[in-house]
Amino acid sequence: MTILLEVSSSDAASVLVSLARACDRNAVVWNCFFTGDGVKTLTRDDVLEATVWAAKAAACEVSWERYMGDQPCPVEIGSQTNNSAMVGDADKIVSL
Repeated sequence: MTILLEVSSSDAASVLVSLARACDRNAVVWNCFFTGDGVKTLTRDDVLEATVWAAKAAACEVSWERYMGDQPCPVEIGSQTNNSAMVGDADKIVSL
């Protein structure tokens, strides 16, 4: 089973970290796509540590530029095309 965590809210960080830990404990493959102001969660150390466990982690380029400007992105910069590919690979999708 593969789970896709769609992070579109900056308030989702603690839930994301908890779900990531649960997936890791249970050997569940998960991917993560950050979009909208959800890209702001990537400034948190606990979120960055959690993304290490993801099979794939990417951030929407447009959202990153809008909310984070010229700061370097700590995960792969992608597009909604990347998001669509992750959706296609997912058995379950969780929107945060």
